[in-house]
Amino acid sequence: MILVLGGTGEARSLAEALVRSDIRVVSSLAGRVARPRLPVGEVRVGGFGGPEGLAAWLRENDVKAVVDATHPFAERIGANAAKAAAHTGTPLLRLARPGWEPGEDDIWHWADDLEDAAKMLPELGERVFLTSGRQGLPAFAHLDDLWFLIRCVDPPEPPLPRHHELILARGPYEVAAERELLDRVDVLVTKDSGGAQTSAKLTAARELRKPVLLVRRPPRPETETAGTVAEAVEWVLNR
Repeated sequence: MILVLGGTGEARSLAEALVRSDIRVVSSLAGRVARPRLPVGEVRVGGFGGPEGLAAWLRENDVKAVVDATHPFAERIGANAAKAAAHTGTPLLRLARPGWEPGEDDIWHWADDLEDAAKMLPELGERVFLTSGRQGLPAFAHLDDLWFLIRCVDPPEPPLPRHHELILARGPYEVAAERELLDRVDVLVTKDSGGAQTSAKLTAARELRKPVLLVRRPPRPETETAGTVAEAVEWVLNR
Protein backbone atom coordinates (compact mmCIF):
# COMPACT_ATOMS: atom_id res chain seq x y z
CA MET A 1 0.00 0.00 0.00
CA ILE A 2 1.06 3.56 -0.76
CA LEU A 3 -0.08 6.35 1.55
CA VAL A 4 -0.64 9.70 -0.16
CA LEU A 5 -1.00 12.64 2.18
CA GLY A 6 -3.29 14.68 -0.01
CA GLY A 7 -5.68 17.57 -0.34
CA THR A 8 -4.10 19.06 -3.47
CA GLY A 9 -4.66 18.68 -7.19
CA GLU A 10 -1.29 16.98 -7.49
CA ALA A 11 -2.31 14.44 -4.85
CA ARG A 12 -5.51 13.59 -6.74
CA SER A 13 -3.61 13.21 -10.00
CA LEU A 14 -1.04 10.99 -8.32
CA ALA A 15 -3.70 8.74 -6.78
CA GLU A 16 -5.41 8.38 -10.15
CA ALA A 17 -2.16 7.48 -11.89
CA LEU A 18 -1.22 4.92 -9.26
CA VAL A 19 -4.66 3.28 -9.31
CA ARG A 20 -4.35 2.98 -13.09
CA SER A 21 -1.07 1.13 -12.45
CA ASP A 22 -2.90 -1.35 -10.18
CA ILE A 23 -1.22 -0.01 -7.05
CA ARG A 24 -3.26 0.15 -3.86
CA VAL A 25 -3.42 3.75 -2.70
CA VAL A 26 -4.90 5.30 0.40
CA SER A 27 -5.27 9.08 0.22
CA SER A 28 -5.40 10.84 3.57
CA LEU A 29 -7.23 14.17 3.85
CA ALA A 30 -7.01 16.46 6.86
CA GLY A 31 -10.76 17.11 6.87
CA ARG A 32 -10.52 20.89 7.10
CA VAL A 33 -12.59 21.51 3.96
CA ALA A 34 -16.32 20.81 4.22
CA ARG A 35 -16.76 19.32 0.74
CA PRO A 36 -13.32 18.23 -0.48
CA ARG A 37 -12.66 16.96 -3.98
CA LEU A 38 -12.11 13.28 -3.41
CA PRO A 39 -9.42 11.32 -5.25
CA VAL A 40 -9.94 7.91 -6.78
CA GLY A 41 -9.02 4.93 -4.66
CA GLU A 42 -9.36 4.56 -0.90
CA VAL A 43 -9.75 7.69 1.20
CA ARG A 44 -9.37 8.35 4.92
CA VAL A 45 -10.26 11.67 6.56
CA GLY A 46 -8.81 13.11 9.75
CA GLY A 47 -5.54 13.26 11.61
CA PHE A 48 -3.35 10.38 12.78
CA GLY A 49 -2.59 11.63 16.28
CA GLY A 50 0.81 13.18 15.68
CA PRO A 51 3.97 11.46 14.43
CA GLU A 52 3.55 8.56 16.86
CA GLY A 53 0.03 7.86 15.64
CA LEU A 54 1.12 8.07 12.02
CA ALA A 55 4.05 5.71 12.68
CA ALA A 56 1.66 3.21 14.25
CA TRP A 57 -0.70 3.50 11.27
CA LEU A 58 2.18 2.87 8.84
CA ARG A 59 3.13 -0.30 10.69
CA GLU A 60 -0.42 -1.58 11.13
CA ASN A 61 -1.23 -1.13 7.45
CA ASP A 62 2.07 -2.40 6.03
CA VAL A 63 2.66 0.85 4.12
CA LYS A 64 5.50 0.49 1.63
CA ALA A 65 6.00 4.20 0.96
CA VAL A 66 4.55 7.62 1.79
CA VAL A 67 4.11 10.53 -0.60
CA ASP A 68 3.57 13.88 1.12
CA ALA A 69 1.57 15.77 -1.50
CA THR A 70 -0.02 18.22 0.94
CA HIS A 71 -0.32 21.96 0.44
CA PRO A 72 3.01 23.83 0.58
CA PHE A 73 1.85 25.52 3.80
CA ALA A 74 0.71 22.33 5.58
CA GLU A 75 3.89 22.29 7.63
CA ARG A 76 2.62 20.28 10.61
CA ILE A 77 1.69 17.16 8.64
CA GLY A 78 4.93 17.48 6.72
CA ALA A 79 6.94 17.43 9.94
CA ASN A 80 4.88 14.55 11.32
CA ALA A 81 5.37 12.55 8.12
CA ALA A 82 9.13 13.02 8.21
CA LYS A 83 9.34 11.88 11.85
CA ALA A 84 7.05 8.88 11.32
CA ALA A 85 8.86 7.77 8.17
CA ALA A 86 12.24 8.03 9.88
CA HIS A 87 10.97 6.12 12.93
CA THR A 88 9.54 3.27 10.85
CA GLY A 89 12.08 3.21 8.04
CA THR A 90 9.35 3.95 5.48
CA PRO A 91 10.49 5.64 2.23
CA LEU A 92 9.14 9.19 2.03
CA LEU A 93 8.78 11.48 -0.98
CA ARG A 94 7.71 15.10 -0.91
CA LEU A 95 5.67 16.04 -4.01
CA ALA A 96 5.92 19.83 -4.10
CA ARG A 97 4.77 22.09 -6.90
CA PRO A 98 7.25 24.89 -7.68
CA GLY A 99 6.61 28.28 -6.14
CA TRP A 100 5.61 31.28 -8.22
CA GLU A 101 8.29 33.41 -9.86
CA PRO A 102 7.80 37.15 -10.54
CA GLY A 103 7.84 38.48 -14.06
CA GLU A 104 9.34 41.73 -15.27
CA ASP A 105 6.11 43.71 -14.75
CA ASP A 106 5.14 42.24 -11.39
CA ILE A 107 5.14 44.42 -8.26
CA TRP A 108 5.79 41.85 -5.57
CA HIS A 109 6.64 42.22 -1.88
CA TRP A 110 7.60 39.27 0.31
CA ALA A 111 6.59 38.52 3.90
CA ASP A 112 8.05 35.80 6.08
CA ASP A 113 4.66 34.81 7.52
CA LEU A 114 1.11 36.12 7.94
CA GLU A 115 2.00 38.25 10.95
CA ASP A 116 4.80 39.86 8.95
CA ALA A 117 2.35 40.48 6.09
CA ALA A 118 -0.06 42.20 8.48
CA LYS A 119 2.71 44.55 9.60
CA MET A 120 3.59 45.44 6.01
CA LEU A 121 0.04 45.95 4.74
CA PRO A 122 -0.69 49.53 5.93
CA GLU A 123 2.18 50.81 3.78
CA LEU A 124 0.81 49.13 0.65
CA GLY A 125 -2.86 50.14 0.60
CA GLU A 126 -6.10 50.64 2.48
CA ARG A 127 -8.23 48.16 0.52
CA VAL A 128 -6.99 44.57 0.50
CA PHE A 129 -7.88 41.44 -1.48
CA LEU A 130 -7.01 38.70 1.02
CA THR A 131 -6.71 35.13 -0.33
CA SER A 132 -4.42 33.58 2.27
CA GLY A 133 -6.94 31.07 3.64
CA ARG A 134 -9.51 31.19 6.42
CA GLN A 135 -7.26 29.79 9.15
CA GLY A 136 -4.86 32.72 8.88
CA LEU A 137 -7.45 35.49 9.09
CA PRO A 138 -6.88 36.26 12.80
CA ALA A 139 -3.46 37.66 11.86
CA PHE A 140 -5.26 40.57 10.15
CA ALA A 141 -8.16 41.01 12.58
CA HIS A 142 -6.56 43.99 14.40
CA LEU A 143 -6.18 46.14 11.25
CA ASP A 144 -9.25 48.32 11.86
CA ASP A 145 -8.14 51.05 9.46
CA LEU A 146 -8.12 48.72 6.45
CA TRP A 147 -10.94 47.18 4.40
CA PHE A 148 -10.67 43.55 3.30
CA LEU A 149 -12.20 41.59 0.46
CA ILE A 150 -11.76 38.07 1.84
CA ARG A 151 -12.05 34.93 -0.29
CA CYS A 152 -12.25 31.47 1.29
CA VAL A 153 -13.55 28.05 0.32
CA ASP A 154 -15.49 27.57 3.57
CA PRO A 155 -16.95 30.14 6.00
CA PRO A 156 -14.27 31.39 8.41
CA GLU A 157 -14.60 31.66 12.17
CA PRO A 158 -13.83 34.85 14.13
CA PRO A 159 -11.84 36.87 14.80
CA LEU A 160 -12.06 38.62 11.42
CA PRO A 161 -11.11 42.13 10.33
CA ARG A 162 -13.79 44.61 11.37
CA HIS A 163 -14.29 46.00 7.86
CA HIS A 164 -14.62 43.22 5.32
CA GLU A 165 -16.66 41.57 2.60
CA LEU A 166 -16.60 37.78 2.34
CA ILE A 167 -16.60 35.71 -0.85
CA LEU A 168 -16.93 31.92 -0.67
CA ALA A 169 -15.49 30.35 -3.82
CA ARG A 170 -13.27 27.52 -4.96
CA GLY A 171 -10.75 27.71 -7.80
CA PRO A 172 -9.72 27.51 -10.52
CA TYR A 173 -10.37 31.18 -11.24
CA GLU A 174 -10.46 33.14 -14.50
CA VAL A 175 -8.28 36.18 -15.15
CA ALA A 176 -11.22 38.37 -16.18
CA ALA A 177 -13.10 37.66 -12.96
CA GLU A 178 -9.97 38.23 -10.88
CA ARG A 179 -9.43 41.54 -12.63
CA GLU A 180 -12.90 42.70 -11.59
CA LEU A 181 -12.13 41.91 -7.95
CA LEU A 182 -8.72 43.54 -8.03
CA ASP A 183 -10.27 46.68 -9.51
CA ARG A 184 -11.89 47.15 -6.11
CA VAL A 185 -8.70 47.05 -4.02
CA ASP A 186 -5.21 48.50 -3.68
CA VAL A 187 -3.20 45.36 -2.92
CA LEU A 188 -3.43 41.56 -3.13
CA VAL A 189 -2.27 39.34 -0.25
CA THR A 190 -1.70 35.65 -0.90
CA LYS A 191 0.54 32.73 -0.02
CA ASP A 192 3.18 31.41 -2.41
CA SER A 193 1.12 28.30 -3.10
CA GLY A 194 2.36 27.86 -6.66
CA GLY A 195 0.49 26.06 -9.41
CA ALA A 196 -1.89 27.21 -12.11
CA GLN A 197 -5.21 26.73 -10.31
CA THR A 198 -5.03 30.02 -8.39
CA SER A 199 -2.45 31.96 -10.42
CA ALA A 200 -5.02 34.01 -12.37
CA LYS A 201 -5.03 36.62 -9.61
CA LEU A 202 -1.32 37.21 -10.16
CA THR A 203 -1.89 37.71 -13.88
CA ALA A 204 -4.69 40.16 -13.16
CA ALA A 205 -2.56 42.06 -10.64
CA ARG A 206 0.23 42.32 -13.21
CA GLU A 207 -2.14 43.66 -15.85
CA LEU A 208 -3.59 46.23 -13.44
CA ARG A 209 -0.18 47.15 -11.99
CA LYS A 210 -1.39 46.28 -8.49
CA PRO A 211 1.12 45.32 -5.79
CA VAL A 212 1.11 41.77 -4.46
CA LEU A 213 2.19 40.79 -0.96
CA LEU A 214 3.27 37.15 -0.97
CA VAL A 215 3.88 35.04 2.10
CA ARG A 216 6.94 32.83 1.79
CA ARG A 217 6.60 29.08 2.17
CA PRO A 218 7.49 27.69 5.60
CA PRO A 219 10.55 25.45 5.84
CA ARG A 220 9.97 21.73 5.37
CA PRO A 221 12.04 18.78 6.58
CA GLU A 222 14.75 17.79 4.15
CA THR A 223 13.62 14.74 2.21
CA GLU A 224 13.65 13.41 -1.31
CA THR A 225 11.47 15.69 -3.45
CA ALA A 226 9.65 15.48 -6.78
CA GLY A 227 8.36 18.51 -8.65
CA THR A 228 5.84 16.73 -10.86
CA VAL A 229 3.28 13.94 -10.61
CA ALA A 230 5.15 11.96 -13.28
CA GLU A 231 8.31 12.02 -11.17
CA ALA A 232 6.34 10.89 -8.13
CA VAL A 233 4.77 8.00 -10.07
CA GLU A 234 8.19 6.83 -11.22
CA TRP A 235 9.49 7.02 -7.64
CA VAL A 236 6.61 4.87 -6.38
CA LEU A 237 7.01 2.30 -9.17
CA ASN A 238 10.66 1.90 -8.22
CA ARG A 239 9.92 1.09 -4.57
